[in-house]
Amino acid sequence: MDPRTGMIENRLKGTRVIAVSGGKGGIGKSLASSVMALELSNMGYKVGLLDLDFSSPSDHVILGFDYSKHKPEEDMGLVPPEICGVKFFSLVFYAGENPSPLRGIDVSNAIREILSIVKWGNLDILLIDMPPGIGEATLDSIRLIKNIEFLVLTTPSKVSTDSVKKFVRLLKELKMPVIGVIENMRISESSKDDFDNFLGSIKFDLDLEKALGNPEKLLKTKFSQEFREILKKIF
Repeated sequence: MDPRTGMIENRLKGTRVIAVSGGKGGIGKSLASSVMALELSNMGYKVGLLDLDFSSPSDHVILGFDYSKHKPEEDMGLVPPEICGVKFFSLVFYAGENPSPLRGIDVSNAIREILSIVKWGNLDILLIDMPPGIGEATLDSIRLIKNIEFLVLTTPSKVSTDSVKKFVRLLKELKMPVIGVIENMRISESSKDDFDNFLGSIKFDLDLEKALGNPEKLLKTKFSQEFREILKKIF
């Protein structure tokens, strides 16, 4: 038995773990994860944010986090740095802007290593920004994190909606708890009738791009304001 499995359980003991997921890329998972972390921190929760998208991590871009100046500290493990009260960890600390083309067993080993070595401390909530779909990262997270829950994002696009339906169906077949589905970038009609556990819609925000990289401005956007109302249904 891999000793890292027991370490993971100890690292995350007493922490609510929420995977922010979706069936496709480009639907706003990283934005939702980052904003959710900031909002929950402002609500008084002790929050951690883990970017598990190895191929194109972007949480540090959204949060304006300079990973070259703030590195995890080594103390019988890796202690993640903080931004706006949120403990943050990403492979970008070590890979920088270089791509990380991991596959198969390499993905599994990287996830085991990260989950076992990162010392989050006494967190209330750990948010995991997941890569899209049911791949190695999702399946490994399900296998390694006993109390993991899923918050699922979609867009009004038929392709995205159909993909998320399959994604949610598979999670339920695996008996994984699904907190609910959030629709992002709504322009006209909502997809609320397509999901049993629909939490709400967030309208497309034309001004959002200007706030990326600035947490203070980000929390003042219409996206964050609408997301804040949805969070009240969860916490």
